[in-house]
This record gives sequence, structure tokens and C-alpha cells, in this order.
Amino acid sequence: MEVNDDLPSTDPCYGSPLPTGTTPSHRGATLRIVSPMTQRLETRLNPHAPVVLSLFRIFFGLLFLCHGTAAIFGWPVGPVAASGSLYWLGGLIALITGILITLGLLTRPAAFIASGEMAVAFFTQNLPHGLWPISNGGELAVMFCWAFFLLVFAGPGAYALESGFGPGGPVNVRSYRRRAPRSPGSRRRWRR
Repeated sequence: MEVNDDLPSTDPCYGSPLPTGTTPSHRGATLRIVSPMTQRLETRLNPHAPVVLSLFRIFFGLLFLCHGTAAIFGWPVGPVAASGSLYWLGGLIALITGILITLGLLTRPAAFIASGEMAVAFFTQNLPHGLWPISNGGELAVMFCWAFFLLVFAGPGAYALESGFGPGGPVNVRSYRRRAPRSPGSRRRWRR
């Protein structure tokens, strides 16, 4: 086993020896400990990230859609909001953006609007009752706000209407049109 004198042999924060089988990895100004188990876990999980992001988007979109239908139609539970009221307008925005986010259509703009709506809801409805979301009842508004804010930057994931139903799309051009094997002296031909 080679010893690299440039790398520290102790944890930079606590001065304790590094765990066996780990090597420090320099990223910018921070020192990160990379273990073989963590590398294997990242290697196994990273290919599934777009699918899990799609599940995350669909789950939060459906929950938000339920809030919209409750305010506009009184379904699945709750009274119908008075037409034109602030609660009704918030329900309409939740209904439209919930549908778009669930389907994965115009996800980033819809998530941006939904995140802004939840931020406004927190500051106008919950913050006057206390600073902390746990005490003022604003946990849902904060969670929706940050979940949709994540979708603004992360995108819709693999399974969305705007990305074409999964990795590569519903009609994956590469599998739909493949080049025929070339033989010497033949022209390129396309087959369906």
C-alpha cells in the first residue's frame, strides 16, 4: 500500500485517525472523506436519480392538486371557497400548477409559480401567528415551497410529458430507426 504524504492521516476537524479504507478527497476548500462503500452506493443509486425525481414530482404534484380541488370543488374534503376570494384564487393556482407538475408539462415554470404561491401563503397566513413553522402551522407551506423550488432547478425527471415519457422518449429514435449493417460497397440504408 502506497502512502501519500500530501494527504492528511487524521480527520481535519477532530484530529482523530481516518477510518481504515478511506481516503480524503479535496473538493474546493473543503475536505471530504470518501469511503469505498459510499462510492459503491453512489454508483448504484445515481442511475436511478431521474426516475426517483419523477416519483418525487408526481407525489408532490398530486398532493398539491388535492389542495386545489379541495378549494375549488370541495373534493376530497373541505368547503368550496367563495368565488373570487384569495383562498379561491390560491386554489385555482394550486389546481392548474398541480396538474402541470403531476403530468410533467411545463414543470419548471409551474413549479416556480407554485413555490412562489406557497411562499406568499406562508408569509401572509402563517408568519403572523409566529416565526417557526412548527408553531404557526406553516409546515405544509414551507415543504411545498422548497419541494417546488427544487423542481425549478432539478427539472421534471425521466418520466414527464415534456421529456417524452422516459429516458429517450416514447419513440426512441435510436431504437426506432437503426442503420442497417454496412457491407463493403453498399449505400447507407435506413430501416424502420
